[in-house]
Amino acid sequence: MTTSTAAPAAATAQPPVPRRRRRTRGGGRALTYTVLAVGLVLWLIPFVWMLLGSVKTQGEILRRPPTWWPESPTGENFAAWFGPLDFGHFFVNSVVVAVVTVLGNMVFCSMVGYALAKMEFPGKKMLFGLVMVTLMVPGVVTFVPLFVMVSKLGLVNTFPGLILPFLTAPIGVFLMRQFMLGIPDPLLEAARLDGAGEWRIFTRIVMPLCGPPLATLGILTFLSSWNNFLWPLVAAQTEEMYTLPVALSLYSTGQNATDYGLLLAGSVLVITPILLLFVFLQRWFIRGVATTGLK
Repeated sequence: MTTSTAAPAAATAQPPVPRRRRRTRGGGRALTYTVLAVGLVLWLIPFVWMLLGSVKTQGEILRRPPTWWPESPTGENFAAWFGPLDFGHFFVNSVVVAVVTVLGNMVFCSMVGYALAKMEFPGKKMLFGLVMVTLMVPGVVTFVPLFVMVSKLGLVNTFPGLILPFLTAPIGVFLMRQFMLGIPDPLLEAARLDGAGEWRIFTRIVMPLCGPPLATLGILTFLSSWNNFLWPLVAAQTEEMYTLPVALSLYSTGQNATDYGLLLAGSVLVITPILLLFVFLQRWFIRGVATTGLK
């Protein structure tokens, strides 16, 4: 009885991992961590230089050879932004444009994605193909026609002119459609049998399940809108409508010289909200990227 019990246990026991193989795994892991650490340091160098340079004087920034640690730190660069340059006004403009653009993309991209994923209508595949084709069209191709259209509508130098052209993005439609394909069809059919309409299904069932892709779409859209420079430069023609990237470029770059301290301080102020947004939403961002495109 004892022999018959021990025999299956011995048969199912896993053979020990050879010591050489364990050493190989350990060496490969150490090499991977080393490469990642070197890549992280190289990636962080420009940001560290920007942060340290923002508290340097113009003379120290232009010194050769350059110095890493500021010899005489100064807050004049930041004081200039919060003083005569009226950083708060440009910040509010950027926040309004970015937030409304993010909300518009969340709503409209979700609606189009739901229709392409869970509804049947003539031309559905052709419409999705058109969305995919627009992903390959460079923005510079549509820049001039878009400005002409906005100008004809009298929206130049207004918030609608800065926001409306970017309320829906093809990448957002694709992202939401791919995630909604993974929502079980029987769940939606059960809601339809209970008498729920498409709008109720979309708002009460589908949208609560779309937290990760919505966070991903929000971060990507906010990043694109916050850093957008060329369109606000053309569509915003007075200081009252300037966003942060436009103000950063116009006020730190003169006709004959560039105030690098002012430029680096402004860059720190521009990038800080993006870093904070990603830190708070990184868990949802990673989950949204991981779960999108599985079907």
